[in-house]
Amino acid sequence: MISLLKEVGRGKRGARDLTYEEAAQAAELILTGAATQAQIGAFLVAERIKMESPDEIKAFIHALRQRISTYPMAGSMDCAGPYDGRTRSFIATLPTAFVLAACGLPTTLHGSPSMPPKWGITLSDVLTSMGVNALEASREALVSAAARTGFLFTPTESWCEPLGELREIRKELGLRTVFNTAEKLLRFTEAPYMAVGVFHGTVFEKITNLLIELGVSRGIVVQGMEGSEDLGVDKRTRTYLIQDGASELFIVDPEIYELMVEVPALEWTAELQAETTLSVLRGDAALPYLNMVLLNSAVRLWVSQKAGSIEEGIYMARHAIEQGAALQKYTEWTDAIKLVSTT
Repeated sequence: MISLLKEVGRGKRGARDLTYEEAAQAAELILTGAATQAQIGAFLVAERIKMESPDEIKAFIHALRQRISTYPMAGSMDCAGPYDGRTRSFIATLPTAFVLAACGLPTTLHGSPSMPPKWGITLSDVLTSMGVNALEASREALVSAAARTGFLFTPTESWCEPLGELREIRKELGLRTVFNTAEKLLRFTEAPYMAVGVFHGTVFEKITNLLIELGVSRGIVVQGMEGSEDLGVDKRTRTYLIQDGASELFIVDPEIYELMVEVPALEWTAELQAETTLSVLRGDAALPYLNMVLLNSAVRLWVSQKAGSIEEGIYMARHAIEQGAALQKYTEWTDAIKLVSTT
């Protein structure tokens, strides 16, 4: 590990990117516990200063994927947002997942307890407020619920144990590290479709090319709300579309689809996130949050070729909400988890 640290820790000008093989070696040393805590911390900080290369990120993803528990879902979409949560925006991807499932698109969300640097509200926080302790749910319960509904929630640190073992040192560092990117891109379901959020425009191309190399056939990389995969409805959102090994810039303008609306500034809590999620699924949400879910559902249905256009996707999503199909998926999912957990 010391020789690898010398290469990435020479300072901003002297440090160099590791080759894929060198990064794979570093990942093995970290994930197997062969590296000391001091060495792990030094490596992660040095990489943060230098900025991780695509080959380095890819090597860590591959090393983690060798250690994950998978549940393949044919033709599914993986929606990957920030593991450090949200503080200023509605987590639209959660109700969107149930709308997608109701429209025939199997969907996966994944997460863990809140992480640095943001320490925001996470998917698991919201689910807990909705009465589902997804982090403690057994694999059997989560898989059973997914088989019944087409929606899978994956508690990442349970399905990839090395990430759980690294939690304490990541908390102590308090910095974004290579694991913040790698954990989002593990694809527990082998999904051919992805919606991935990024915060900084500078990493757009890097993440887009990485998804292509990882075998994503169609996807969308979104500079979304708080670095999430969620498109906003109060302004245009910059994205990259991935299709058959190529990518192109695509601007999503909610005004074109008659969904643009001002979004109020709120003090979000897990409880308010949960209440708003349920109100969307019931069809009685305030317009900004309903429109967010309609737009995000429509774009993901279009990207995965379930809808021929974004306009058709909006129609499908609205129908799923108004007819109660999305709410039914949510109810079936929670019932399935509770049934297995109590037997």
